[in-house]
Amino acid sequence: MTDLVGLADMPLDMTLDKRIEALLPSMPPSEQKMAMFFRSQKEAVLLNSAAEIAARAGTSDATVVRAARSLGFDGLSSLREAILADLTGNASPRRRLDRTLEDLSGDPDGVLGHVLKTHRESLDIMATPEFSASFARVIPMLFSARRRYVFGIGPSGSVANYAALQFSRLGLATTALSDSGIALADHLLTVGEGDVILMIAYAPIYREVSMTLELAEQNNVPIILVGDSLGPYVQKRIVEVLPVPRGKADHLSMHGATIVLIEAMIVALASQDRQAALASLEKFGALRGAIGKLWLKRGIKK
Repeated sequence: MTDLVGLADMPLDMTLDKRIEALLPSMPPSEQKMAMFFRSQKEAVLLNSAAEIAARAGTSDATVVRAARSLGFDGLSSLREAILADLTGNASPRRRLDRTLEDLSGDPDGVLGHVLKTHRESLDIMATPEFSASFARVIPMLFSARRRYVFGIGPSGSVANYAALQFSRLGLATTALSDSGIALADHLLTVGEGDVILMIAYAPIYREVSMTLELAEQNNVPIILVGDSLGPYVQKRIVEVLPVPRGKADHLSMHGATIVLIEAMIVALASQDRQAALASLEKFGALRGAIGKLWLKRGIKK
């Protein structure tokens, strides 16, 4: 059995390889074999289920989970997060902000200039011919889908909600997949063939991303990824990538460029059927006006 005292004393930011090296001698032989697989086959661990990993390693899925827990992880999802953190150099939110503030101390343009410079760099990437070509391929997919789903968790969830709202106002039925945990299941329940998912996500692969990828694959639903770090690890499960950066690596995440992309999508989708988009917005305006009149009448009666 793993030395629990030694496990508790390990730094939270210890790399997976160092963690395995420290704990391997205290693990049972079957778990040692699995830990070595985790170290040498990181991509397989990222992209496969516990059962698939077990089949590749010649063991049981229970052994896969036990080995992950012996290494100090809650399960396979947190192990995947550690692998991606090692591969991408992801820092904690605290460390990202600290590095951003450190950079500001030497920036003669101050806070506003620093942030504007960061966004200009992101927009320059979005202005490349390669990005424009991907954007052009994505718009017909979003427009012609039976229904659109926009995935985003945490701060990206606010962007997903905004996108879903604006797409729906154009008459394009859209649902935001912005709930975390088991609440996400309510919205995933309606995803089916003929739909498309616009996924705003960045490394590491967290449980909501993993579940959405698996469901989309089962239902033959294409996924369009917005983000510049997750693509290499899920490339077999997505049809297109729009690699929008969130600023400098290991610095405070900034979502301005993603908002710009969403607003470009709004205009592009409206241009696919101008008359339908205008008619939908006219209907929306009439509904909003009718609601306003009801509130006005209620106020007069009082």
